Amino acid sequence: MRLRSLLAGAVGTAAAADILDRSLRAKAGELPPALAGDHETHRWRGFDVAYTEAGDPDRPDVVCLHGIHAAASSREFAGVFDVLAEDYHVIAPDLPGFGRTDRPPVAYTSSLYEEFVADFVSAVADDPVVLGSSLSGAWAATATADADVAGLLLVCPTADTGPRRPWLRALLRSPVVGPAVFDAATSKPSLQYFDERDAFYHPEYVPDGHVDYQWRTAHQEGARFAPASFVGGYLDPDVDLGEELRERDCPVTLVWGREATVTPLADGRTVADDANARLVVVDETRLLPHAEQPEVFLGAVRDDLPRLEDH
Repeated sequence: MRLRSLLAGAVGTAAAADILDRSLRAKAGELPPALAGDHETHRWRGFDVAYTEAGDPDRPDVVCLHGIHAAASSREFAGVFDVLAEDYHVIAPDLPGFGRTDRPPVAYTSSLYEEFVADFVSAVADDPVVLGSSLSGAWAATATADADVAGLLLVCPTADTGPRRPWLRALLRSPVVGPAVFDAATSKPSLQYFDERDAFYHPEYVPDGHVDYQWRTAHQEGARFAPASFVGGYLDPDVDLGEELRERDCPVTLVWGREATVTPLADGRTVADDANARLVVVDETRLLPHAEQPEVFLGAVRDDLPRLEDH
């Protein structure tokens, strides 16, 4: 009788978790585009990759690659996208497993993203500057060995988010516990907490609608699968980032928030020294200087973007 009661309780708990997950996805609804512009789809290895482009196609290309976390999307560039589009042809995809791009339950790995970046940049852009954030900066560093780019502009790039944690990836991918854990981790209070602790130095600088969009993108069908690989440590490229960047034959600029904690400025100085790269430090910002102080960010990196007079 006791075993029967325990089993009944477990089944009831699983059913309740599933109902909650479904209700949250229904409340989130269909995810709208993260950025204003022309919304296109690029077919890549079975993925329908959503991307936004804006600006004159005859102007120099800038490809923006968002960072990786539980609620990642191209909305990260909302503060700079429209301004860049005034002078450049700007392209910003939602990476596989995120945003409006397909999110199947495949095994997401660093090599998948490195190959995607190389293929996407070659397919949709012409000798662009690649603006990469956090982990996507490391993927861009490796991918551009096989793609023609005019330069790399990388914000707090990292190739090391910690040790492999297979159990954590398995937990988040599991059909019962996984959705419940992910739903808790991507509640609005949790997202706001991580934004204010890690992404932004000034809590009041978190853009209006930022947390709401994060919540909606984190409650789409299949949203937990790519983040499961991220927290499990499976998205870290097996490279020394400084050495990898030093081998690139294009200009490399690193941008760091002075108050960054996830990837502290000391790491940026080390990577810049090893790569022989320019290092730009933006005061009173953390992981996302381009989102927290977009005007300061753009002013600091203007010389690192393509020269308009050359086009």
